Amino acid sequence: MFKSIKFKIQNFGQFLSNIMMPNISIFIAWGIMSALFMPLGWKPNKVLAELISPMIFYLLPILIGYTGGRLVGGERGGIIGSITTIGMITSTKIPMLLGGMVSGVLGGWIIKNFDILVKDKIKNGFEMLVNNFSIAIIGIFLTIISFFIIGPFIEWTSSSIGCLLKTIIHYNLLPFIAIIIEPAKIFFLNNTINHGIFSPLGLQDILENKNSIFFLIESNPGPGLGVLLACFFFGKGDYYKSAGGAAIIEFLGGVHEVYFPYVLMNPKFLLSLILGSMTNIFILIFFQGGLIGAVSPGSILSILAMTKKNFYYINIFSIFSSFFVSFLSAIILLKLIDHKNKKFVESSEKIIDDNLLNYKNDKSDYFFKDINTIVVACDAGMGSSAIGASILREKIRKKNLIDISIHNVSIHCIPKNADIVITHKNLTSRAKQHAPNAKHISLVSFLDNMFYDALVNKLIKNKNFYNKIYTTKKNDFNKKNKSEKLFQLSQKNIILNQFANNKEEAIKIVGKHLVEQGYVKNDYIDAMLEREKITSTWLGEHIALPHGTIEAKDNILKTGIIFCQFPNGVRFGDNIDDIAYLVIGIAAKNNEHVMVVSKITNALDNPDIITKLSKTKNIKEVLLHFNV
Repeated sequence: MFKSIKFKIQNFGQFLSNIMMPNISIFIAWGIMSALFMPLGWKPNKVLAELISPMIFYLLPILIGYTGGRLVGGERGGIIGSITTIGMITSTKIPMLLGGMVSGVLGGWIIKNFDILVKDKIKNGFEMLVNNFSIAIIGIFLTIISFFIIGPFIEWTSSSIGCLLKTIIHYNLLPFIAIIIEPAKIFFLNNTINHGIFSPLGLQDILENKNSIFFLIESNPGPGLGVLLACFFFGKGDYYKSAGGAAIIEFLGGVHEVYFPYVLMNPKFLLSLILGSMTNIFILIFFQGGLIGAVSPGSILSILAMTKKNFYYINIFSIFSSFFVSFLSAIILLKLIDHKNKKFVESSEKIIDDNLLNYKNDKSDYFFKDINTIVVACDAGMGSSAIGASILREKIRKKNLIDISIHNVSIHCIPKNADIVITHKNLTSRAKQHAPNAKHISLVSFLDNMFYDALVNKLIKNKNFYNKIYTTKKNDFNKKNKSEKLFQLSQKNIILNQFANNKEEAIKIVGKHLVEQGYVKNDYIDAMLEREKITSTWLGEHIALPHGTIEAKDNILKTGIIFCQFPNGVRFGDNIDDIAYLVIGIAAKNNEHVMVVSKITNALDNPDIITKLSKTKNIKEVLLHFNV
């Protein structure tokens, strides 16, 4: 029950973070301009100060509306999200950042469902007309609704929250919010809290107070620094030795996730974090400190850049006071820990081996077979995962494993081609939702060098093992193919000027020619249609590559390829714009079709050639482009 609730909160938090994070640089630009050009700034300038208000009232809400809409409904969702946001901007007198989130997501959701509703119902040639007018008409209605209903409601909600916060601050209760914030951060909700909650509150607060403490509650590196340095100087065991490097990364780099493993390993440190955070909030309230804009990452350098003139001493004092309180309390907790009951830290080899047990075949040589892409993922994809990916990338380079690429991304953006996904153990369940076909490895700390060494050693061992097998099989294959006649593309394989109402008809046309030319049996056509139901064979760039299922191999008489041209196009992909003009059907008996397909795809890398081949009536021109 708890895991389910935590998973849903993390997903919702990740969604809010994904809306705000891409626009953080705009927040920073706005904050720096405010610090420089406002009347109390470093370089007051009335002319340049006029740029500041439009950014917070128009640019930021529209960008947030676009981002929210794009996350839900793609590019079309982003456009209609922007249109909808304009309605509430013009009907209110406060920055509509929260409104941008609501209107953007609403617009994206509506246009996404509209596209699903009209899918396969639009006549060929009317796609562009429907696409453009649907956004325009739906956008008008949503703008009117946001102007009269959503905008005023968001304004009332913001006003109510503002009154509630003033009451909390008036009764000196705000420091107790640390009891909620610090445990939530440890469960990787830090970006959600900072960018999804405190940033909108801070921007609303700054209109009245000229700076805001909300920008310096979650982003304060002091409490985390205190725990890390206490572990480094007073912790016993090899694991705590890495805390010194983590402290530098956390304080100067602003990557707070590096101290999470130390707290998760010893939850008593939560008390240190809470006491440090409460100290920070109390000092900021008492001396009226704060920042003029959102900071990301939560580095001391970013904080100083967002500090208003004459407020440096207050903010620095609050940060180092929170560090001092956290540091002292963490030392006391380390001394009080009963080492007999201390959690056992697993070896890196054991962590990797335990991950293999989650798969049907738990052998190391199977798990690490055909690894080309390794993805290191965290909540935001910018902090801890970037550090982990950098460490692993360097170790991969030194071992000359040049065929393996390393990437760092947010969990929400794990690519489909990921072979192995590395995440913190508390985030692995979410990662599996976004990348169910990848192999997943959980770790305790992204700074664990021994973990990456063990992983690289597994990859090297596996590569050597499969190189021997590959060499043997390759020799056998070459001997076999010497006696076989390779497939050649000829005029009979090029079929021009075909017409189909949908992709099923197009596949049947291609399949019919494969049958007529003696490449396959009739049952292979059904296998091609079945394969299309499993996943679309749409390749992009107006090309589709239909073929049968693996089970239909027995229906292939010999290797063959049919190149079909559909001048009016056939929709093959999930989106309305996924129109294929070139449909290439394949029946592969063995690997002898690979060279031909390679020639075709290389030739079709050029968009101009695709356009020509989509309209040509000359078969020889097609063969000429394929160098046949």
